[in-house]
Amino acid sequence: MAEPSFLDVQDLHVSYGPIKAVRGVSLQVAEGEAVAIVGANGAGKSTLLRALCNLLPRASGKVMFAGRSTAGVPTHLLAGREGMLLVPEDRAVLRSLTVLENLRLSHDTRPAGRSFAAANEEVFAHFPRLRTRAGQAAGNLSGGEQQMLTLARALVSPPRILLLDEPSLGLSPRLVREVYAILRDFRARGMTILLVEQNVRTALRFAHRAYVLRQGTIVQHGSGEALLADDGLFRQYLGVH
Repeated sequence: MAEPSFLDVQDLHVSYGPIKAVRGVSLQVAEGEAVAIVGANGAGKSTLLRALCNLLPRASGKVMFAGRSTAGVPTHLLAGREGMLLVPEDRAVLRSLTVLENLRLSHDTRPAGRSFAAANEEVFAHFPRLRTRAGQAAGNLSGGEQQMLTLARALVSPPRILLLDEPSLGLSPRLVREVYAILRDFRARGMTILLVEQNVRTALRFAHRAYVLRQGTIVQHGSGEALLADDGLFRQYLGVH
């Protein structure tokens, strides 16, 4: 892994009142790397991502992104000015706006040095289904189409790091394959990706490296390939076989 880390998290703690949801997590992501955080339901994966984006307060710990501390930086500035974009579990498309308006907002929030028309051509080449839905309200799209729109918003103005929360959640196996094909394309372009996922085997096949989270604590770390081959990992920490 390249040094220094593009994203460097040190001894992060996050609590909900008396409940300690994230306990001393340290992790690193190099620029251009795809890293997964896997774990059973309730392990603290989504909480960790939300804390990285300052959507949740940190009890303690340090988060450095591109050599700068993110402490106190509002979430909207992390996404816009700094380029740390979170795609949340609920996809968070702007339901009352059309597909095209959703894309326009992403383009204007994170200018990428190219026209909106040029960005759209690339987006629709990757997501031809969205071209036919361009004038429809995002709230009227299917779940799979909404997930496509969230990824299209990342492509129209590429972030410096893309944080994905459960990208396969609620999707059919066919749509999961489609989503990960798009993510592999993002990875091939050199986009830095940090994702959390309950679909463990799919995530490990995709990621260069992965961290296993259990009850808010990192219990194992390694290459996606090595963790995928570790049957004991699946039995002991993930509750799957």
